[in-house]
Formats: sequence, structure tokens, C-alpha cells
Amino acid sequence: MDWFDAGDYTLSRLLFTEGLAVIYLCAFVAAARQFRPLLGDGGMLPIRRFLAGSRWQRSPSLFHLHYSDRFYAGVCWVGAGLSVAAVLGALQRLPLPLCMLGWLLLWGLYLSIVNVGQLWYSFGWESLLLEVGLLAVFVGNADTAPPLLTLLLLRWLLFRLEFGAGLIKLRGDACWRDFTCLDYHHETQPMPGPLSWYFHHLPRPLHRVEVAGNHVTQLIVPFFLFAPQPVAGGAAAIMIVTQLWLVASGNFAWLNWLAIVIGLSVLPDGFWAAVLPMPVPATGPAPLWFVVVVAAATVAVAALSYRPARNLFSHGQKMNASFDPWHLVNTYGAFGHVTRVRREIVVEGTSDDDPSDDSVWRAYEFRGKPGDVRYRPRQFAPYHLRLDWLMWFAAIDPGYATPWFGGFLARLLTGDRDTLNLLRHNPFPDRPPAWVRAREFRYRYSTRAERRRTGAWWVRTYQGDFVPATALRRAG
Repeated sequence: MDWFDAGDYTLSRLLFTEGLAVIYLCAFVAAARQFRPLLGDGGMLPIRRFLAGSRWQRSPSLFHLHYSDRFYAGVCWVGAGLSVAAVLGALQRLPLPLCMLGWLLLWGLYLSIVNVGQLWYSFGWESLLLEVGLLAVFVGNADTAPPLLTLLLLRWLLFRLEFGAGLIKLRGDACWRDFTCLDYHHETQPMPGPLSWYFHHLPRPLHRVEVAGNHVTQLIVPFFLFAPQPVAGGAAAIMIVTQLWLVASGNFAWLNWLAIVIGLSVLPDGFWAAVLPMPVPATGPAPLWFVVVVAAATVAVAALSYRPARNLFSHGQKMNASFDPWHLVNTYGAFGHVTRVRREIVVEGTSDDDPSDDSVWRAYEFRGKPGDVRYRPRQFAPYHLRLDWLMWFAAIDPGYATPWFGGFLARLLTGDRDTLNLLRHNPFPDRPPAWVRAREFRYRYSTRAERRRTGAWWVRTYQGDFVPATALRRAG
């Protein structure tokens, strides 16, 4: 079936599946390492409590059948093990039905985690990973040529991802229309990276070029994904380069990396033959039953695309929304509004039984979010630091913190080991503090002169209390 087989995308499929497997591995490992203080039975938003008030139809998950912290950890590590098998190419070497089953299990396990993750899993890249992960079920194994229909579905997803992000920017914030957003964004983004300070201090005319390049990449280039080669590959290459620029300038979990992985599926084997000395593996035609299954999946995605496509052209465009609990075909977007001022919540503790103006307060330091002004931000993406991200949202709107922040402070007061493992520095290694507090500061990047003089990456100004001094008997 010549119309079905896309044999000139064999290397592209290999790089797509390998990249997707690495991202799955990051997602499952992050879930395993962070869930106990966030979602476990002793956590801030316990899964067991969520399940008591939620029906399976609204949040499909294995954990409706059974939940325990041990079982959750088992699901995470099984997913991580399957991801390693996929990274090593073992899934692709299995017979086609077993290969499909392996990718389906990865999708089902991660769906189970996302659907009970509550606020900690309320990010667009969760739905993106699930949508890409389900399409991976239909890319075939090493013995079959990649299906053209699945490759087109991946391009349709990449189109929605980029074009939706472009539209939400134009509709959302005037700074995208007057080309000034990147005067602020590198400084105020959720989790800066080690190079973000340098990006912020680029000349302002270059910031205008960045915004213009973003508009071209997200609003014009996506339409060329459906052109013949080499135009489609060229469009994907532009998107990949743009995403790498975003990787270098900040930490957005696996959002940018997953966009790159999807883009790889658009580049034909002829491109890889020119840049990588890799032989193209031989493949055979797909069996008839696989053709039927892929065709049915394509029809289903086309039908489910109606609401996301309508959303793209709606004045009330939703950003990062799923229209069903299975996260099958979603809508995406980012930074429809860019904050002009960076605010950070600094959490401190003291050992004094009766705090006074003379008390010594010592700060807890987070792994990713800014705190100590002399500490240079680190690169964590594609790993996702969920607590750090919610702290950024809490500084913008305290409503984001209402369900969990009191529980976070209570766990600091008890010296909860799992919670402290989420942090970079615990200033009370011997015994917990008697009191904790949270204060809000305005942060800005230091100038070049300030950086040379003080060694600080940030300059901060106290704004007020976020949560006043609290002892264990008062924390909730």
C-alpha cells in the first residue's frame, strides 16, 4: 500500500520514538520522586481525598481501582522501566501488536497519574505528552514503514501547538503587538535558566527581533508543515531552532523538548543522511489490520479535532485546555499575558520560641525558583519541579496557594523529610524551626555593573508578608 507507507521517514520515526521515550522517563521519574509530599497520604493534596470526591468518568485512572502510596510508586517505576526499554529500542523491536501495547501502557500509566495530580499536574505539557504518547501507539515498529497518516496527525498536532500559542499571544497581551514582551519575559518567566540573565540584557532591538521571529514561527511557518518536502522539513527545522532558543533561555519542563521531538518526525530521511552517518533501516509493508487501525484512529482524531480547531479561531480562545478526560485532542498556548514585575515568595524559619525584632530568620532555598540573590539559576528542563512552579503562580495570585500552602508550612514545622527533599537547602538540619513565615519580595535582574560589584544575579525589595509568622499549632 504505497499511499500508506512513508518509508522515507524511518530515521525520523526512530528519533521521534527515542526522544519521546526520554521525555516519558523524565515524567515518570519526576512523579516517583515528588509525589509523597505533594499527593501522597501525608501530602498537601492527598490523592486518596481527591478520589473520594471524584468519579472515574471524570478522571479515568487506575487509582480509582486501588490507591496506596506504594502502588502509586509502583506505577511510576513501571512507567520508568518501560520508558528505558523504549529508549533502548526494545519496544520498537517487538512484534507490532506488542510494540503498540507497550506504547499504550506508557500512555495509560501516565494518564492515571495526570488525572489524579490536581494542581500539581495542571500544566499544558501534561496533555501534550499524553496526546503525543497516544499517537506513538500508531507509528509502527522497526519492521514496518512509518504510516503516512500518523505522520500527518503529528504535523496537525505541531500546527495546533505553534499556531495556538501564536494566536493566544496576539489576542492576549498588547506587548506582543508592540514587540516589547521580551523586555520583561526573560526576567519574569516562571523559572529562569543559567543563561536567562544574559538573554535579558541583550540589546532591546534584538528583543524586538525575538518577538518578530516568534510571530513568524508560530503564525506563518506552521502552515508550511503540510507542504511537500523539502518545504515541510524546512518549516519543522525553523520550529526546532526556535524551540532550542527557548530551551537555552529558560526552564519550561518538557514543553520545548516535546515540540522538538514532534518536529523531528517531519524531517525526511534524506535530511538525516546529509547530517548523520546513519544507515536507513529496511522496513516492510504494514499488515492490513494495522492499516485499518491507523485509519480508524485518524478518523477519530479528525472528529475530535472539531472543538480544538474551533477554539483556535474563537475570540474567547482557551489556553492549554482538554475537551475530554482522556486528553485525546487538546488546545495549547502559552504566555497570553506577560508579567512586567517579578514577585517571589521567600519562606523563612526561626528557632526562637518567641520571635522578636532581634530574631534570626533563615531562608529555605528552592531548587529552581529564585531565592538567594547570589545563586545562579540552574537548568532543570526537561525535568519538572512542580513545587517551584506553583510557588511562581502563588506569588502572582495567592489563590493558587490556598489549597496547599498552609500544609507546606506545617510540614516545614515538623521537619517532614519528603517535603525537605523537594528543596535545595534546609537551614534547620538538626531540628525543625519553632516558627515559619513567608514574605513577598520584588525581584529584578542585577545590572551588569551591580553584577560585577556584588556578584548577585538578582536585586530584591521587600514588599510585605505573604503569611505572617506561624507556629505549628497555627499552621493548617
